[in-house]
Amino acid sequence: MEEQRILFREKQRFTQFWLWALLLGLATIMLAGFVYQVLLGGTFGNRPVSDVPLSIMTALIGFGLPFFFYWMTLITEVRPGMLQVRFRPFHLKPVRIPLHTVRDFEKITYDPIREYGGWGIRWGAKGKAYSTSGREGVLLRFYNQQPLLIGSQHAKELFLAIEQGKGIAD
Repeated sequence: MEEQRILFREKQRFTQFWLWALLLGLATIMLAGFVYQVLLGGTFGNRPVSDVPLSIMTALIGFGLPFFFYWMTLITEVRPGMLQVRFRPFHLKPVRIPLHTVRDFEKITYDPIREYGGWGIRWGAKGKAYSTSGREGVLLRFYNQQPLLIGSQHAKELFLAIEQGKGIAD
């Protein structure tokens, strides 16, 4: 089956040190507050909440938030004639981009903060972007819609796979 052959597949997660330091620092503070107040009988903060709300906040912020960021994954696949992007958990199904709708594309180095306002699913003056980390990606320009940037740790391979997938489809 020619249509099922995968030319490129990349699975990316958020890997920025500062992000994980912030998330784990916040989780540590919440867990320390929980232990101090609930298990040791002290009061956590100037205006402490009762034990039940503190337990819920510790579960959500201390465990849930780091797990959520760990679970977020950008999966990019190139197949003959098709590019698929899925940013889990936000996309239930992959976003399918038929390569015949792509006018042109290029491997670029970009500034995620200035050009798109950061990482994730972002909208900027230059179009939409899917990225998790880094400064490289492939910019797709379409015939009938705004450009789309797909961030990649392997931008050169992604570019070549799109080139190959578009050639197979033509």
